[in-house]
Amino acid sequence: MDQSAAARDQLSFLTASELVAGYRAGNFTPGDVVDAYLARIAALNGKVHAFIDVYADEARAAARASTQRYADGRPLGALDGVPVGVKDLIEIEGKVCTAGSATRRDRVATQTATIVKKLEARGAIVLGKLHTVEFALGGWGTNQHLGAPRNPWNAEVPHTAGGSSNGSAVAVAARLATIAIGTDTGGSVRGPAGFNNLFGLKTTSGRISLHGIVPLSPSLDTVGPLARSVHDAALLFQAMQGPDVRDPTTLDVTPIDPFAELEQGVKGLTLAVIDARERKAVDPDILNAYDAAIEVYRNLGATIVTIDLPKSLPEFSRAAEIMMGEAYAIHGAVADDPASEMDDGVRTRVLSGKIDAKAYIEARWRAQADRQEMLQAFGAADALLVPTSQVPPMPLADVDESTTPATLTRFVNQIGFCGLAIPIGFTSKALPTSLQIVCRPYQEALALRIGRAHEAATDWHKRVPPLAAASLLDR
Repeated sequence: MDQSAAARDQLSFLTASELVAGYRAGNFTPGDVVDAYLARIAALNGKVHAFIDVYADEARAAARASTQRYADGRPLGALDGVPVGVKDLIEIEGKVCTAGSATRRDRVATQTATIVKKLEARGAIVLGKLHTVEFALGGWGTNQHLGAPRNPWNAEVPHTAGGSSNGSAVAVAARLATIAIGTDTGGSVRGPAGFNNLFGLKTTSGRISLHGIVPLSPSLDTVGPLARSVHDAALLFQAMQGPDVRDPTTLDVTPIDPFAELEQGVKGLTLAVIDARERKAVDPDILNAYDAAIEVYRNLGATIVTIDLPKSLPEFSRAAEIMMGEAYAIHGAVADDPASEMDDGVRTRVLSGKIDAKAYIEARWRAQADRQEMLQAFGAADALLVPTSQVPPMPLADVDESTTPATLTRFVNQIGFCGLAIPIGFTSKALPTSLQIVCRPYQEALALRIGRAHEAATDWHKRVPPLAAASLLDR
């Protein structure tokens, strides 16, 4: 690789806002950036296993069109020319959508998801599809038949990348995509974001259309961005939100401007923290980073309080019958067939949803009661600060599929709140730690604002994984 190619490789390290500024200034073109990403994917995807399919020809064509728009002075907005990765749970017409399942290797989509159409209408460039846990049902990020993405923060031993939006997180962290789309049913955006030193936004149900997305649990499924900055997460969130007649849950939800209060800081806000009961199950390195993050917020002028929760946070996600019951209703035929190529852990979880209507309805009632209890417990607090996971990434070989790293994320989906995972440091083994900012329903802008305050005061998010840091000249 010559020096000009090495310089182009560095374009993959820029954020979406930096790319657009460079396009407008004429410093480089979307074609240059797409070429840089395609070169990195060719060099690194075999090591990190993020992309299941790369749309090189389509991406180059979209880049040429974007380059022309900038030359004409008519870009489509803040995402024009920005390369994005799409979780392979999201349909694109004419492309295979496996949903992480070997049983769908040849399933070609006949429609394009609303969110993809929205992004492409704003000039975003889809680089390809990203691996996921089978049917998005798993927190560690394993995939028995299609392969598990590798966390780029350990260059020697394959580590978990979180689930289920593991490919999305790895692609952004390894600089194989600027931003990516994930889905979150019990922590599947926030968990991978946390394991990969990224920002990951879990939105409120109805905020973003689910049309064209293979469902897991429609009552709990949400869509969210994974990004290397809060600003990029807000850009992707802003572009994807809004009503869609093909998803009736979106029709009564008014879009918001996530940038209106993004830079207002946390002075005057009240932020709640977990108590001793919740801390017991959390890894000591994560607790140290968590406590340091709280001190950052205290120094920035936030009031820190401990709220009195009527039960532990994992107990707020006790209505597991909702997720598993709906998962069985959708994917039970595959799980019931012993000859199907279904991951063992996923099959076990789907089959646990073979319940009667009484159990399902009672779970819905419990979730409604839990939501009201949490709203009352919040009191005057603006947000609840919780570690994103109770454990750091672990070697893939050590994963026990009967366990989950999502005990501190599931409750957010069950009670219908929103949340943002942010980088807050590293463990003694140089693996990322993460904080989750949990806000009331439809307060994504507030979560982003709180996350932005920490981002502006620290530099954890600027660190680059070992597998991504070296120039392609060194490969």
